[in-house]
Amino acid sequence: MINLFHPAIVSSMLVLLFLLLGYIGVPLWAWSLYFATVLVASNAPLWIWILFGTVAIVLNIPFLRKTLITSPLIYGIKKFNILPKISDTERAAIEAGTVWVDGEFFSGKPNFQRMNSEPYPQVTPELQAFLDGPVDQVCRMASDWEIYRRKDLPPEVWDYLKQERFFGMMIPKEYGGLGFSNFAYSTVMTKLASRSFTHIATVGVTNSLGPAKLLLRYGTPEQKNYYLPRLARGEEIPCFALTEPTAGSDAASITSEGVVFKGEDGKLYLRLNWKKRYITLGAIATLLGLAFRLRDPENYLGKGENVGITCALIHTDTPGVVLNKRHDPMGVPFYNSPTEGHDVVVSADQIIGGIEQAGQGWKMLMQTLAAGRGISFPASCTGVGKLVARVTGAHATVRQQFGLPIGRFEGIEEPLARIGGLTYLMEAARVYTCGAVDKGEQPAVISAIAKYNLTELSRKIINDGMDIVGGAGICRGPRNLLANIYTATPISITVEGANILTRTMMIFGQGAIRCHPFVYKEIAALNQSDVSAFDSAFWNHIGLMVRNGFRAFLLNISRGYLALSPVKGAIARYYRKLEWASATFAFLTDLALFSFGGTLKRREKLTGRFADILSWMYLGTATLRRFEAEGCLPEDLPFVHWAMQYAFTQIQQGFEGIFSNMSMPLLAWWWRLNPISILPSDRLGSEVAHSLQTPGQLRDRLTANIYIPAAVDEALGRLERAFLLSSQVEPILKSIKAASRVGKLPQQRPEKLVAAALEAGVISSEEAEIIREAESVRNDAIQVDAFTLEEYQLEGKRFFERTTRDRKEEMGDFVAVRE
Repeated sequence: MINLFHPAIVSSMLVLLFLLLGYIGVPLWAWSLYFATVLVASNAPLWIWILFGTVAIVLNIPFLRKTLITSPLIYGIKKFNILPKISDTERAAIEAGTVWVDGEFFSGKPNFQRMNSEPYPQVTPELQAFLDGPVDQVCRMASDWEIYRRKDLPPEVWDYLKQERFFGMMIPKEYGGLGFSNFAYSTVMTKLASRSFTHIATVGVTNSLGPAKLLLRYGTPEQKNYYLPRLARGEEIPCFALTEPTAGSDAASITSEGVVFKGEDGKLYLRLNWKKRYITLGAIATLLGLAFRLRDPENYLGKGENVGITCALIHTDTPGVVLNKRHDPMGVPFYNSPTEGHDVVVSADQIIGGIEQAGQGWKMLMQTLAAGRGISFPASCTGVGKLVARVTGAHATVRQQFGLPIGRFEGIEEPLARIGGLTYLMEAARVYTCGAVDKGEQPAVISAIAKYNLTELSRKIINDGMDIVGGAGICRGPRNLLANIYTATPISITVEGANILTRTMMIFGQGAIRCHPFVYKEIAALNQSDVSAFDSAFWNHIGLMVRNGFRAFLLNISRGYLALSPVKGAIARYYRKLEWASATFAFLTDLALFSFGGTLKRREKLTGRFADILSWMYLGTATLRRFEAEGCLPEDLPFVHWAMQYAFTQIQQGFEGIFSNMSMPLLAWWWRLNPISILPSDRLGSEVAHSLQTPGQLRDRLTANIYIPAAVDEALGRLERAFLLSSQVEPILKSIKAASRVGKLPQQRPEKLVAAALEAGVISSEEAEIIREAESVRNDAIQVDAFTLEEYQLEGKRFFERTTRDRKEEMGDFVAVRE
């Protein structure tokens, strides 16, 4: 009979209980009972009991703990700057957003049931009708090449965009807009992006961060009733001026100034001076939203002399407004311009929201960007991903080398797999993020994750696409589908928060404070010298860190199998691994906070790696959410497996970098020995690549709602026709190959044996005709554009004339200013 009280068994049970309590995360009193049990089992001497009892009493009685431990701790934290300090502008940015599913990852124990219950919107019949009608029509009206050559949208496209309320998609119907949701707007932008970057740049600014968005949220009833219908109809072309030569990433340091003064009529006015740049639609705008610092020397507004950053509406025909130039962003012909204002006088009533909102501009901008950053560019870049997936899959089938479609070569399969897997993931993140914003969330950290990662992934996708299409991608012309997207890619990387800044500061720098269960509460308690609030937050924080340390250790050695998955089947392992990653991430976050304190936000290489881990946990969760929302279709599993394995590989790299650079070489070694993931296998990549090269529902769903012209004289229409015919003749060519192998036909390429195969009865006359048609269409599809010397030189001459004219205008402005 087993003696349950044998010392070895008791010790083993105590160790197991220790691990269990740590994994569960029990409160302080439960730990006290556990250690008391250990002392009983070990026959501890009296002095240890006294020491233990003293510590346990102090820790478990709030009054004693606050007096003897917490108060001195607060003093030490303040003195040695252990927790990060937050400036007023940082506080506004942090408080602007809400915590959504990002908080689950910082908890170390994500609630996947909750995360899978979050909205995942679908295209409604009304939205589909708009996509198939006006959006399709505006895409049909001008090709990307035509827009590129004209350096602008054709006049009829501008008129159509206004007529169909493209500039008022997000304006409610009561003001004459379309009243679209963020998801509907995002889906329209996805389709426009598959046609031309100029479309999305033009339509995007009127619907995202601009006067309409700010008016809807903060405007006075009078401002809304006057401006919103005009903006919806396109009678007003808006722009928003924030960035300055000395205020880019540090936008809060803007120097543009407005001064309050009283006019002769007794009313209040603003005298404005500014110098802005990178302003989309600036050169043609009729209504300019302006961010500036407002001073009120006479305190007319009752808010002191330095009122703060303020936003106002300026009619661009107001004297002193300068809008006579445009930038040339990578040759992409959307309007992007500098603007200046010299002693521009407007009524104080032009402050967005009225005088009450004076000084609230930074808060307005941060609250708007908290949601908006995750909508426009993620949509545009998803459209790019879908287009590249469609183009490269077709090109890899149509283009042949060495007697085979190039998509059969493993060197081509590898980038095709990346394109397919990442496109599936990007669509998942786009829709999941839109669902949150439409629900009413302002997920600032998630929006930063979406903006940064989807723009970076689209860069990776377009680079892979250019490699696959080769020479056809570098020769510009109406047949080229990727070159203009390739040159436009740095634009999305740069604007609405440059990606380097977004990764190193916004995602984790703000996330660690805002999304952590306790850090912001601790900082707020410190600032208010609230001992009770700090005591509660701090000791719960310590408990969380202890629990996540146990969970990280046990989930690591069990490879996640101790975690529970909310689903069963092929994807259950990914939920377990996400819990493993989350526990490790949360524990290391606390370790970094306690190790580096207020200096952590300056260690941007480290915070960047934390941001990568957080990003890929979110992107992986969105991928799983998509799979569940779309009915767990078995044919989608190769895309899900590829995307998830790629995501965990990025998480693995992030952890290795943190361990190596936080002087934890043993943990880095262990993570390499026991990785959370490995790269997707070659076989899995082949499945994904094959799906892109196979006509059918899977390929169509992956690239749903992009613009695919029906006309075969259009580049994509021509390529699609060649792709479908090439796929159609493939089994016929296999029959000819089989006949060659058995000696029924000569050993030659099948295309050369059509007549012989027909004569030998291997194929029918209808099949022979299909082969001939497919070969003709394929040969046409792989051609690239070429220009006569006169045509090419004419374009150069036009460029020279434009440049000379612009220089003369600049010199005229210079002379006028000097005079």
